Amino acid sequence: PCWRGTTPGETSWQDARTLIEDDETLDNLQTQSEDNTDRVGAAWAQADGDLCCQMFSSDNGETVDFLILQTAPDEELEAVFELYGEPEFLIGETLADDQGLFSLFYTDIPMLIYAFVEGEGGTISESSEVIGFAYMTADLMQELIDTSELHAWEGFATYQDYMDGEFEVTPIPETEEDE
Repeated sequence: PCWRGTTPGETSWQDARTLIEDDETLDNLQTQSEDNTDRVGAAWAQADGDLCCQMFSSDNGETVDFLILQTAPDEELEAVFELYGEPEFLIGETLADDQGLFSLFYTDIPMLIYAFVEGEGGTISESSEVIGFAYMTADLMQELIDTSELHAWEGFATYQDYMDGEFEVTPIPETEEDE
C-alpha cells in the first residue's frame, strides 16, 4: 500500500517528510521522538483542518513503518471490497451509544480499514462508511495480529454479533525465552 508516494518499509523518513512539506493541501507537520528509543513520529493536517494523519518510524527515522489516516466518510466499504476483497479479521470498538468502529485487517496487503457502524445495534455492510485506514510493514502487521484479540471475518453482521462471539485470534503469550 502507498499513500501519496509513501510506502511503509520502503520510503525513507526524510522523503516522506518532504512529500508532506511540499504538498500544499497539507499543513501543520509536527514531529516527535521518544527518549531512549529509536521511535520517531509525525502528525499533520489537511490545510486549514485538524490533525488527521500520522506516520511512525521504529528505526530512528530511517524508514517509514506505519501510516494512519483519518478520512472524510466519502467512501463506503463496497469500494474497498471491489478493490481488495474481504478482510481476514476485524475488531470493534464502541465510540458512543450510537457510534461504533470496526477495524478490518487485510493481512496480506498489510492494511487496516476503519469503518463506521451505528453503535452496538448497527450492522457492518457494503454501505458502511470508511473513515480511515492504516498502512504498515508486514512485520508490524504480524506483531499486531500476535498481540491482539480478533474475530475472523464472517461476512456482514451486527456489531453485537461479532463482539459477543469468541475470538478466533488471541495474543501469543511471551515466554521467558522471548524476553
